[in-house]
Amino acid sequence: MADFDSRDDFLPARCPGPGWEDILAADDIAPPDFVAQDQYRYLGSEPIDAKRYYDPEFFALEKERMWPRVWQFAAREEDLPEPGDYVTYENAGRSYLIVRQADGEVKAFHNVCLHRGRKLATDNGNADQFLCPFHGFSWNPDGSLRNIPCRWDFGHLSDEKMQLPEASVGRWQGYIFVRESDEGPSLEEFLSPLPEYFKRWKHEECVTVAWVGKVVKANWKITMEAFMESYHAYVTHPQLMPFTGDANAAYHVLSDHVNVNYTPFGVVSPHIEDKKLSEQWIIEEFGKYNGRSADNYDGEDDAGAVEVPEGRTARQALGEAMRATSQKMFGGDYSQISECELLDALVYNVFPNFAPWGGFMPNIVYRWRPWPDQDHCLMEVRVIARVPEGEPRPKGVPMHMLGEDEDWSDAPELGVLGGVVDQDMSNMELTHEGLKVSKNQRVELGDYQEVRIRHLHQTLDKYLAD
Repeated sequence: MADFDSRDDFLPARCPGPGWEDILAADDIAPPDFVAQDQYRYLGSEPIDAKRYYDPEFFALEKERMWPRVWQFAAREEDLPEPGDYVTYENAGRSYLIVRQADGEVKAFHNVCLHRGRKLATDNGNADQFLCPFHGFSWNPDGSLRNIPCRWDFGHLSDEKMQLPEASVGRWQGYIFVRESDEGPSLEEFLSPLPEYFKRWKHEECVTVAWVGKVVKANWKITMEAFMESYHAYVTHPQLMPFTGDANAAYHVLSDHVNVNYTPFGVVSPHIEDKKLSEQWIIEEFGKYNGRSADNYDGEDDAGAVEVPEGRTARQALGEAMRATSQKMFGGDYSQISECELLDALVYNVFPNFAPWGGFMPNIVYRWRPWPDQDHCLMEVRVIARVPEGEPRPKGVPMHMLGEDEDWSDAPELGVLGGVVDQDMSNMELTHEGLKVSKNQRVELGDYQEVRIRHLHQTLDKYLAD
């Protein structure tokens, strides 16, 4: 991929007052250097063409030139822990069988019978063979041909010719990726610098404890972009403002395929003008509405019950409480873990559609897929949590697919996070409809707070141009 077209000498305006680095400097324990280092890049100020979100021809180009060439997050290791376990993964006109092999490896096969083209599976499960329900052709879990009924009529087909076609597979930190193309960067190269960053957070020691999906009547990019900036929070999520530094957030462009938004919690939003609010009030509001952490306390460690000693900040008090709670829940030594890694939204995006949160708390993981066209997408919210020391690794929970008339808040496993996502969803369909009827057909972006959206489109353009 080509280098970024950036102007290193251009610094866009930032929110007046303390910034991300200032907030971190006031904490008890400093985070890793890469979190505090400013890696913003100016990527221009040109508008985005609205047709990119709804035009069938543009969507066809994405399917032809981009999706087959990128690593796609397809499953977690705990989704298929035993030999013969399989997961069906579908996206952008392709269907794959992700299968655990007898030796523990994972293979991905195109999920299509090589006789008349029926999908071999439409579910997840365990199988000692993949039997086509149409005529009974079958394959072994390693993709080799098992049986052809009336084999006498297919003398022209060899076992080698009938091996299921494979896709490339990559595995990292408990995540399993597939790529249709055999060519391109390795998974480690594609994810860089995340393999270095996430060593500290060890997602491979986590399992899926909640997983909810819903079809959204909007383009996959529209829906994803709503989770790439904190700029919308003060209007869309007003209940979060007492403890969310939305305009204090940092936006970094890390590589062709990776960017990040760091949003601090435990501080009052710059949009709240009353500067005499107490640190204790911040904690009380945090305990009520924080979608990542509010449901992860119990008993005496409840976030709303944390007392702020005189001369201390809400972030410092919450950091102390969350170190103690994390150590009690998961084991290990959390005494030197920074407030940032226990409190803040460290939301990384891997092009094109994968967003794992960093840090040590139960982590949110987002994925968005066209479902099945440019006008709809499947949005998924996973929560992964660390397996407590000494306990066996459980199988992950299956996806809870919400119906059209159900809200995210109807999924009790998401806790207060479900209500936050519902607020986001109130914008999605109307944004998609609005772009279709827009007179000027332009999307205007902020230079700083929406740079990740611009980065997404510039990277997409590089694939479409090749």
